[in-house]
Amino acid sequence: MRLEIKKFFSSLVFIGCIFLNKTIAQNTIINNTTLDSITVVSRHLIIRDSSNPFIITTLQASNISTVNHRSLPEALNGSSGVFIQKTNHGGGSAFVRGLTGNQTLILVDGIRLNNSTFRYGPNQYLNTVDLFSIDKIEVAKGIGAVAYGSDALGGTILLQTKEQNYSIQPKWGFSNLSRFTSSNIEKTNRTEWGYSGNKIAWDGGISIKNYGDLLGGGNIGIQRPSGYNELDYNTKLKIKLDTQSNLVFSSQMTQQKNVPIYHKILLENYKINQTDLQSHSLNYLKYSKQYNQSWRKEVIITASYQQSIEQRSNQKNNSLTLRKEADTIKTISIIAELISKPNKIWTINTGFDYYQDKVNSIYIDINPLTNSTTFKRGLYPNNANYINSSLFNLHHFNLNKWNIQTGIRYNTVAINFKESTLGSVAVKTSSFVGDLSVSYQIAKKHLLYASVANGYRSPNIDDMGTLGIVDFRYEVPAYDLKPEKSLNSEFGYKYANKTIQINASAYYMQLKDIIARVKKDGVMIDGYAVYNKINIESAYIKGFEITIDKKLSKYLTWSSNTSYTYGQNLTKKEPMRRIPPMFGQNSLIWQNNKASLQITHQYAGAQNRLAQGDKDDNRIGKFGTPQWNVINIVHSYKMKHVNFQLGLLNILNEKYKTHGSGVFGMGRAISGSMLIHF
Repeated sequence: MRLEIKKFFSSLVFIGCIFLNKTIAQNTIINNTTLDSITVVSRHLIIRDSSNPFIITTLQASNISTVNHRSLPEALNGSSGVFIQKTNHGGGSAFVRGLTGNQTLILVDGIRLNNSTFRYGPNQYLNTVDLFSIDKIEVAKGIGAVAYGSDALGGTILLQTKEQNYSIQPKWGFSNLSRFTSSNIEKTNRTEWGYSGNKIAWDGGISIKNYGDLLGGGNIGIQRPSGYNELDYNTKLKIKLDTQSNLVFSSQMTQQKNVPIYHKILLENYKINQTDLQSHSLNYLKYSKQYNQSWRKEVIITASYQQSIEQRSNQKNNSLTLRKEADTIKTISIIAELISKPNKIWTINTGFDYYQDKVNSIYIDINPLTNSTTFKRGLYPNNANYINSSLFNLHHFNLNKWNIQTGIRYNTVAINFKESTLGSVAVKTSSFVGDLSVSYQIAKKHLLYASVANGYRSPNIDDMGTLGIVDFRYEVPAYDLKPEKSLNSEFGYKYANKTIQINASAYYMQLKDIIARVKKDGVMIDGYAVYNKINIESAYIKGFEITIDKKLSKYLTWSSNTSYTYGQNLTKKEPMRRIPPMFGQNSLIWQNNKASLQITHQYAGAQNRLAQGDKDDNRIGKFGTPQWNVINIVHSYKMKHVNFQLGLLNILNEKYKTHGSGVFGMGRAISGSMLIHF
């Protein structure tokens, strides 16, 4: 009976959306706000979304920090073309065009979050950036390698942090947000300060978060242990040096403690399996100066320092040995860019990126009975050095009805380490890539586009130096690897007027020299099968994405998106691993100046088209992942200095798990927040 009610409710939402769409011609109230008001940023080039020769998924700050978004990865839930997998409550890995982990590039204010230890498959690093520090998220699908470098096979996630604007009169600002979710799922407090003047602008914030053990839907109940604590801070200072030059200093840090890996404790006989400390900090200084010269319109130089720390503990139920591991990655970078504008239709971006990682990795076995410790080789070679450097040249042409973007990038990567297990290793790889995207306005509101883009992923230290247990396998190092490569072809259509916006795209991505884990037959270590990595596979991924935003009236909007991905491993003659099922979201939003009400239906189809690796993964299994539907209702109300939000989440208490996840999604819950601002 309960299942039938869920199906009826989901069908009702879908039918209702179709009905509203058919009757809109009689009810539309046209105002001066068009749906085509989004601009996108790529290497400091601002273009109206409707003119772009590709489709960007964009989330503004107002859409990011709502009560149904607990973390930054969860804020991307329901976004067109982005599928979120959660190995644990403290994780969240974005799949873009069927790829994730080190095959999808993440940037914070144009600086790479990806480092030399990012691993293949889902990881937790997107959740090491505080969602309350983010002003805008842009997801560029199938592109980004030429503009931003290695790892952008599936696409690029660009995180743009908040910053104050200059003002003629000095102004101070303050806000405090408190948020609670029932069943002790979340307690969050966020405090922000800001100042703006004609030469100085500053803002900063502190987030304190306590996440209890996650309540699953249906009959799942409390998933214990899965909760953890988090502390975040961020600050940004802008100084106007003169009328043409600016200096920006930014600092941010996220620190998570005692993050359990729930599925390992549940399914793999672990007494303890957790990340004791997950920490990421980013500090950067950016200088920009504008010139009145066509070949030197603007110069931008950014220097940054990042530190990532991951400390892990694990102990089997039948073992006296407590294993402690710690990896620290220190990254320095320098990015320099020259923007030229030879004429009104032509813009050029030229520059270089330089990143250097220093990796420290340790591993200790502790026997609590004898109080003895044994030091062993860490997951990665200790004192490993990684240098990633690139030269790029990008061109944008705006020719009335035509919009053309093209560019090239040359990249080199050098890895060096020396240790007793592997001896001295020195590896160099290089890549040369290009892309071409063209759009044409075939009628006043109609635009067609096509693009061809190379992508690549240079082997990193995780590929070449990993030694130990990763997920459900034991990995041994491989250092005779070359870059993975992709070729993405895409064709799309856009339509936009004051009441409706339609984006539709179809793509085909070829992948070759994929670095794959290969099982060593008959070899076992600590009860785990042994694997190493080889450039051995080729594959393809194809699919489509459709997004529709429709103004039904002055106050009512309907939004819908659907994404489909199909991946095939040509080498193994089987499906690619972890390919998401068809998924999407329908939303009905009523909004006026003071209040809003949003009903959201998120869904995913069943995924039983599985690779052998999926069947062997205890998070998936041989039967795959069932379909699911989740309904959320969020109400917001604004007063002069106080804003309220109330959310009824997963109101049908659906039992569900996103494909490949190690925890079930949150069950029925009530979430509320209060924002005080001056």
